[in-house]
Amino acid sequence: MITSEWLYWLIGAFFIAVAVLIVTDTTHAKRLGNAAFWGILGLSFFYGTFVAAQTAPAWVLGVAVLVMVALAGLGFTGTTARNGAPSRTRVASIPGAGTGSETGPGAPTGVTTRPSTGGASTSVLATTTPDERATLASRFGNRLFVPALVVPVVAVLVATLGPLVSVGGQPLLAEGSATLTGLGIGSVLAVVVAVFILRPPKIATPIREGGRLLQAIGWAALLPQMLSTLGIVFTQAGVGDAVGTIIKSILPSGSLIAAVVVYCLGMALFTIIMGNAFAAFPIMTAAIGWPVLVQGFDGNPAAVFAIGMLAGFCGTLVTPMAANFNLVPAALLEMRDKYGPIKAQIPTAAILLVVNMGVMYLVAF
Repeated sequence: MITSEWLYWLIGAFFIAVAVLIVTDTTHAKRLGNAAFWGILGLSFFYGTFVAAQTAPAWVLGVAVLVMVALAGLGFTGTTARNGAPSRTRVASIPGAGTGSETGPGAPTGVTTRPSTGGASTSVLATTTPDERATLASRFGNRLFVPALVVPVVAVLVATLGPLVSVGGQPLLAEGSATLTGLGIGSVLAVVVAVFILRPPKIATPIREGGRLLQAIGWAALLPQMLSTLGIVFTQAGVGDAVGTIIKSILPSGSLIAAVVVYCLGMALFTIIMGNAFAAFPIMTAAIGWPVLVQGFDGNPAAVFAIGMLAGFCGTLVTPMAANFNLVPAALLEMRDKYGPIKAQIPTAAILLVVNMGVMYLVAF
C-alpha cells in the first residue's frame, strides 16, 4: 500500500539538495544562513514521519521552526552575493521574503541591482542569463507550458483512478493519499518532461533553478503551511467559539441568507487578515459553518464547506498577507507596482464572493 510519506521525503530531499548547492557556492554572501534554513526544513520533512508515527517527540520540530524564524528574521537568509566584483546580480526584493541588503531585509523595491563576484552567474544558482532565457522562450514558445499542464492532468487522473486500483485484494493507495500521490507523481513527471523538451546541459539544472526560485520567494514559500497550522492553533485556543458567540448574538434568528452572507464574508475577511483560507476555515467553521449552517439549517456539509473555502479564496486575491500569491509574482515579474496583482484582482474577488454567497444559498440547503 502506497502512502503519502514518500512525497514528504522527496520534498525534504529537494530542500536538502538546495542547501548543499548553496553551502558549496562560495560566491554567496549568505550561504551558511540559507543552507541552514533550507537544510533544517528538509530534515523536518523526514523527521515529521516519525512524529506522525508517534515514535519521536514533536517538540524537536517546534525548536526547528523557531531556529528557522530566527534565521529569516535576523537577515541570515536572502539571495545577495558578495561585494567587490564588477558583474551585477538582479535580485527580486520581496517584502518579508528574506531578500535585501546583506545586513537584513531591505525595503520593498521590486527588483534591485547588486554586485556579485567576477565570473559568477547572473543570479544565485542561476544556469542562464536573462537574455538567454528570453532567447529560449522565443525558441520553445508554447511548448514551455507542457510541463506545467502535466501536473494537474496526472494529479486528476491518479486521484480519480488510483483508489480503484487494487493489488492482491488490497487498495494500491492508502486512504486519503490519492490526491497527494497524484500531485507528487505529476510533479516528478513534469520535471522529466521539461528535461526532455528543454535538454538542459546538466541534469542538476532543475534543482539549481528550483533553488534559485525558492530563494527569490524566501520564507514566504512556507506561508501556506504555517498559516494553516495557525488556524488550527486558533481553533484549539477557542477563537472560533468566541467568534461564534459574537456572531450568534447579532445574527437575525432564522435568517438563512444572513447566515450564508456572514459565513462567506467572514471567510474572506479572516483570510485577508491571516493570509490563507486554510487558516480562516477552522475558525469560521467552528463559529458558524457547522453549528449554524449545517446543524441549524440542515445544510449539506460538503457543499457548505467547499463553497466556504472558495469564499475564503476571494480574500486571498486581495491581501498582501498572501505574499506567495500576490507579492512574489510582482517581484519575479519585475512589476513597478508591487501591489499590481492585488489591484487587478479586487473586482474579480468581489464578484466571485457575491456569486459564492448565491451558489451556497441555492444549492447547499
